[in-house]
Amino acid sequence: MLIKRTDLALEARELWQESAAKTTRLTGVKAAKTKLEGYPLTTVEILNETGAQALGKPPGRYLTLDLTAYWQRKADFFERAVRALGGQLRQLLPEEGPALIVGLGNRAMTPDALGPLAADQVLATRHLIAAQPKSFSAFRSVAVCRTGVLGDTGVESAEAVRGLVEAVRPSLVIAVDALASRRASRVCTAVQLSDTGITPGSGVGNHRSALDWETLGVPVFSIGVPTVVDAATLAADLLESSGVTDFDEARLQGRGRTLMVTPRDIDAQIRDLSKVVGYGINWALQDLDIDDITALLS
Repeated sequence: MLIKRTDLALEARELWQESAAKTTRLTGVKAAKTKLEGYPLTTVEILNETGAQALGKPPGRYLTLDLTAYWQRKADFFERAVRALGGQLRQLLPEEGPALIVGLGNRAMTPDALGPLAADQVLATRHLIAAQPKSFSAFRSVAVCRTGVLGDTGVESAEAVRGLVEAVRPSLVIAVDALASRRASRVCTAVQLSDTGITPGSGVGNHRSALDWETLGVPVFSIGVPTVVDAATLAADLLESSGVTDFDEARLQGRGRTLMVTPRDIDAQIRDLSKVVGYGINWALQDLDIDDITALLS
């Protein structure tokens, strides 16, 4: 049986609803929809192990911000996206304590470059506070790292982050990584925030050791953007949306070969979205407006 692949809790819930009878109620999961700064927001809360088993994700909160309208470039589209993302992230995080921001992924592979590029947009303040505590007393202590990939460094991302956590002793970790979606329409239009940690490399089919409370000993929050779609999943969804339900699932899987699909202008979209994510992290952690963040980054 073809397993439709997704890293989004929103889509995992959709898949469960599609596979279950209409009269079946999904217990252990609560969902709500609203709109922030003109962008739709869907919150999925997995309340217990029953919900976790149904959706295949650990219990916790998953917030998906729909940035489809972002690409229409309407008035204040960037500022509104930053405020919406940053405001929701701020509500997830502890109010105080130093933070470690981790940019996961491969800078040399564009669909997997979201993490390191977003980290480039985050204000690192830990060293400034240590050197001049009075001058930077209004800032929250933030350290930033880009783990690279195992093939380049010889070090697992989880190992690198664990060592940094032991040295820096942050109160929280925010990990940024690329994800996979089941629908092409959500690629580079959705941003998922969660308080359950993350598994590096999930977006490009290269799952590594998880970053979460169990592995790091501190709360781990994640920000992910789907940048690819599994080709077999995309083909199945397109066939079903066209009314074709009788097809050979084995042939869609391409004899076991994994093929990922990404937009042709992924480089431009990743640059845009990594800036939104980086600025959103700054908005959540520091008492700064967007112009201040731009000035400090420059």
